[in-house]
Amino acid sequence: MAVGLAGMGGAPRAAAHLVRRPRIPQKLFKIGEVMRHTGLSRQTLHNYTVMGLISESERTESGHRLYGEEVFERLSRVAELKGRMTLLQIRRLLEKEDAQ
Repeated sequence: MAVGLAGMGGAPRAAAHLVRRPRIPQKLFKIGEVMRHTGLSRQTLHNYTVMGLISESERTESGHRLYGEEVFERLSRVAELKGRMTLLQIRRLLEKEDAQ
């Protein structure tokens, strides 16, 4: 009866092989999907991208921007700060937070 213990000490034996978990790809969103989920315009998302407030994760072969799931949290943070800060101030704050 094999119980996976080395000798009598009760320590588990090293696995003969390591089981690799498959990497689950991140969901990427087209700009239209981000617009639908956030209510922001295409121009606003473009401006935020150009300003460095958000960034695309990838581009399609045809050059369309694809945004990762984290863009929604980032846009929420921008919206939270926008009432009391300029976009330039927000960008600087986010850069500091990203550097930490």
